[in-house]
Amino acid sequence: MTAGARRPARDQFRAWLRWLEPGLGIKRWVGLMAVGIFLLSTGVALIVDVKLLGVLELAVIRAVDVVYVVTGHVVSPAVGGLALLILGAGVIVYGLRETIRSIVDVFLPRGDPRLVELIVQQRQLQRGPKITVLGGGTGLSTLLRGLKKMSTNLTAVVTVFDDGGSSGRLRREQGILPPGDIRNCLVALAEAEPLLTRLFEHRFRGGDLDGHSFGNLFIASMVQVAGDLETAVKECSRVLAIRGRVLPTTLHDVTLCAEFSDGTVIEGESAITGAGKTVRRVFLKPARVPALQDVLEAIEEADLIVLGPGSLYTSVIPNLLVDGVVDALRRARGIKVYVCNVMTQYGETRGFRASDHVRVLLEQGGRGLFEYALVNTRRPRNQALLARYSEEGAEPVEPDVDAIRALGVRPVAEALISEDELVRHDPRKLGGALLQLLATAAPEARRSVAVL
Repeated sequence: MTAGARRPARDQFRAWLRWLEPGLGIKRWVGLMAVGIFLLSTGVALIVDVKLLGVLELAVIRAVDVVYVVTGHVVSPAVGGLALLILGAGVIVYGLRETIRSIVDVFLPRGDPRLVELIVQQRQLQRGPKITVLGGGTGLSTLLRGLKKMSTNLTAVVTVFDDGGSSGRLRREQGILPPGDIRNCLVALAEAEPLLTRLFEHRFRGGDLDGHSFGNLFIASMVQVAGDLETAVKECSRVLAIRGRVLPTTLHDVTLCAEFSDGTVIEGESAITGAGKTVRRVFLKPARVPALQDVLEAIEEADLIVLGPGSLYTSVIPNLLVDGVVDALRRARGIKVYVCNVMTQYGETRGFRASDHVRVLLEQGGRGLFEYALVNTRRPRNQALLARYSEEGAEPVEPDVDAIRALGVRPVAEALISEDELVRHDPRKLGGALLQLLATAAPEARRSVAVL
């Protein structure tokens, strides 16, 4: 055995030895359980009439004599053995309970009633279906907020082509892949979401850090410490204790480009939307970049694969431009769903109906890319919000389900929106609709969905 092979074994042994360190409050209960095991074993030996050895046998005889002197009754070995068995079992249970309590007290106050609820909830989430979502922007993070309450077997596949704002500055100045969409997904999947949302989305004002978000700087720092974005995202995921995992589509530095209907070409994600023209197609520069192997495996193993929601040309389609992704989607055995946006977007999908979104995706990836299209049927009622969107050149997406069906895709129509500060998908409704579709379309998945 080589030194490298022996090292993990030594490290594991040292980790076990640390349980014996003073002050943990665990050794005493482990010792008590050992006493319980000894009593239980002795009881079993007496019941089955196994001869005990040496001092132990003498101790049992003396104990029987003491009982006779005190009570005047002779105790048979079977009765004594039964008593020791019950006593030993009780000591083991008590020691085990106190051991668990000593560990739990570090994380939760003693007597906290949430312990059982947390254990049950975590077990249910771990038994949830395997879900892989592909997209970017705020649409993807909204979806993840709904799905994380239904399964921890989540994989978010995120584009890394942003070149605007804080992400763009870090990309140009530090030479790292833009972390903005990754940050949004990490925050959406984090346990302590409200606080982390405020912290990670906090933007500095003034000075050299003006406009940068704390989350982007955190990820950028982790990239420099870890050496690459993939490792950095994994370490950030551990720090934030997220439910699931976040993966960049590719680790290569790529520029997103668009050709418009007038024949002009623009480079850069932020410039595409800002041009305000009709997009004919989008492409990558360089054109051929490999997908992360973990991304392809996540698509292959998923029970449910979701495209969108998100900006059609700058968030959803860019994932499909990376080598291997479209082929993996076509081969995938899981249920494949496209979640259509609820509002059109100026500079990308102005005037688009739901069927137009579906058509563009099928033109990009071909048939077999997805089987279902989830569309919102509830029209926003907040007139002030609609007026604001209208000023920005956006309007509700028309759910023309018959036209979607004519494209060979099965439409699923649901009321999915919320109207708080923006018109967007309601995370709970969206997650519920997707899980219901999975349970209906894939009977073998009903068992895992039923526990949620």
